[in-house]
Amino acid sequence: MPSDSSLRLVWIYPDLLSTYGDQGNVLVLEQRARRRGIEVETVHVRSSDPVPETGDVYLIGGGEDRPQILAAQRLRKDGGLHRAIARGASMLAVCAGYQIMGSTFGGEEGQPVDGIGLLDISSTRGPARAVGELVAEVDSELNLPTLSGFENHMGVTHLGPGVKPLSRTLVGTGNGDGFEGCYAGHVVGTYLHGPALARNPALADLLLEWAVGSTLAPIDDSWYDRLRKERLDTVLAR
Repeated sequence: MPSDSSLRLVWIYPDLLSTYGDQGNVLVLEQRARRRGIEVETVHVRSSDPVPETGDVYLIGGGEDRPQILAAQRLRKDGGLHRAIARGASMLAVCAGYQIMGSTFGGEEGQPVDGIGLLDISSTRGPARAVGELVAEVDSELNLPTLSGFENHMGVTHLGPGVKPLSRTLVGTGNGDGFEGCYAGHVVGTYLHGPALARNPALADLLLEWAVGSTLAPIDDSWYDRLRKERLDTVLAR
């Protein structure tokens, strides 16, 4: 448990990277923590603000090319996120935010743009936009059920030896190599929108468990299970 007995969530640059409803990931973490009696403080960090180093879970979402480039520039200059992750904080980075975590990503014309080097990945522009439902089987080490989500991106992401694939793609494009997302330590990167944590509450709980340092008490997930079953049955039946 965090030293002050409350969980601190940090939502990075909602003014730049919150195009596809990814702020819902923050709301899911808040709800699932509070249902277990965990106090939660959420900090919304605008792009003009420094990134605090004392958060427990950091989240960053998707966005368009120019905001993505600006976000990468400001995060590189700020350095607070690197220090927080080095301290042991957890993180979920989605789509444009996922690409920013790597060494480079594709700019407006496909030119390489420097990322922040937090994950051993690099991204380029793909031949066509990947849009639609995505289903993927998670790396067995994480002990999570099948992932369900929605992707909308032009990226192809190449994984280096410093990360592991988050999941194997069953439906959809993901990284473009048969896998979707990646993870290293307590940092998860993914192309999943939906929001990702509303579609995949077990992933939300994994981030919370990393943050609090212990297994969470079970809660009633019947509504989440109905949503997941409907989506998975529909997509896998195509």
